[in-house]
Amino acid sequence: MVLLPRHEQILQLAREHGRVGVEDLARRFDVTPQTIRKDLNDLCEQRLLSRIHGGAVLPSGIENMEYEARRDMAAGEKRAIGEAAAALIPNSASLFINIGTTTEAVSNALLDHEGLLVITNNINVANRMRVYPQIEVIIASGVVRGSDGGIVGEAAVDFFRQFRVDYAVIGVSAVDEDGSLFDFDFREVKVAQAIIENARHVIMVTDASKFERTAPVRIGHVSKVDTFITDHCPSERFRRICKDGNVELIETESP
Repeated sequence: MVLLPRHEQILQLAREHGRVGVEDLARRFDVTPQTIRKDLNDLCEQRLLSRIHGGAVLPSGIENMEYEARRDMAAGEKRAIGEAAAALIPNSASLFINIGTTTEAVSNALLDHEGLLVITNNINVANRMRVYPQIEVIIASGVVRGSDGGIVGEAAVDFFRQFRVDYAVIGVSAVDEDGSLFDFDFREVKVAQAIIENARHVIMVTDASKFERTAPVRIGHVSKVDTFITDHCPSERFRRICKDGNVELIETESP
């Protein structure tokens, strides 16, 4: 597939930021919004992007993006989310961390904490944190998913059920306006559910692009979460659901 140079740049921007907007792209490339809309329509016809109001996002549905591409997407937003989550977790706490690039950002922000017990099914998190002597890392048993280093399966579910920890840090692949949380792999969903059930305080971390994505497997509802941290919540309906469910909503993006 041969793409125009501008199309390639648009795709790269979408990978970095999770979404692209018509007006922003028109200013960046010094072309009319109509030209950008045609570009986006062409890319959507090739299933490289999916149209949303005012722009486009990377496609989703039954397939997830490559882990490295997700790590680069909205990297600045994830770093701020990670720092906000780490600020809620005191020294000498026990916590779960599940698979995900945003939860990985939380683990990076926790490296200066003392006396943590970290229990994870995320090989990337375990490998980074294990070298810090003030942090004890326990890694789940189960099937290692080659795409991202996540440990999944019934063995991992049973593993997490052995513990009762102070905090859980979880990420999700998609968030619906009605408060439903979704992922792509039913095996990871079972692990996430076990993590939520066995933590005293659940912190969900995700960037705003997850409100524009879809995934097929339901994890549960945001009302099961204690704190939800994102860069920006684009849905007033979701805000109301958080308020009604006593879920603390933290937005890291400056107003």
